[in-house]
Amino acid sequence: MTQIPATVVTYPDGEVTGTATVVHAVPLADGRTGIVFDRTPFHPVDTAWPDQPADVGVLRTSAGEFPVVTTVTGGVHEGDLVIGPDLPVRIGTEGWAFVVVHVVDGPAPAVGESVEAYVDPELRAALSAGHTACHLASLALDAALADAWTKEVPTDAAGHPAFDMLAIQTSRIAPYGSVDVYRIGKSLRKKGFDTSALGDLPELEARIEATLAGWANSAGAISIHRDDHTLAGRRSWRCDLPDGLVEIPCGGTHLTSLAQIGALTVALDANEVPGGIQLTMTTSITLAG
Repeated sequence: MTQIPATVVTYPDGEVTGTATVVHAVPLADGRTGIVFDRTPFHPVDTAWPDQPADVGVLRTSAGEFPVVTTVTGGVHEGDLVIGPDLPVRIGTEGWAFVVVHVVDGPAPAVGESVEAYVDPELRAALSAGHTACHLASLALDAALADAWTKEVPTDAAGHPAFDMLAIQTSRIAPYGSVDVYRIGKSLRKKGFDTSALGDLPELEARIEATLAGWANSAGAISIHRDDHTLAGRRSWRCDLPDGLVEIPCGGTHLTSLAQIGALTVALDANEVPGGIQLTMTTSITLAG
């Protein structure tokens, strides 16, 4: 039975290049091939929470170049590799080895071959900025809605009532921005959320942006903390805000300092849906310099 080891990932350290060895290759639909390395700088899209899109790039070997069209998560159980949406368990499930699968058009380098991996640095930088903006905007939203609660609820990393965590439906990172969709229904109202807090969205936007501007004018460090170097290792985003250090579980990539931020803006939109309200927050970030 073929043993496929868990992938060591270097993207949490900001790496966009690296040398790797092919440990497995599997044919996919449309003539594509999925390649697994012993280690990789490529960030894959997470099947369970696909907020940050996959890295793309190129693989270079003695035989030529292989463009990477997408990168997905995979799991190995009893020697069998399961890829992407077919993965029946969450990353970290005991008894599974979790891997990064690099999808290329056509054939793959041979197992055992050494490969130079190159992530598209411009896309990575844009997505990292977008992901940092997403976390900051969620914290600023929670702070702006802190007075909207009539009951005690779980708090976020900054100590405010965790509207983002309790109401989030989907979160999608984009180059230099993000889109987060929240649902305010019967369950959230029972927890004590007063929907009248959403009555003046321009005023709410202004309060969120004022908080974000204060953070962007600081020079706090941003980092990724992790327990180990495999894909399944627990990772968290740490940011030194003016009021203290915050930490959020996160498997994505990020900026390294608040000083890199030029400006952060948000746009809020609320619509009535069956059983409640759907709130959409679109966040945009520009970099300093």
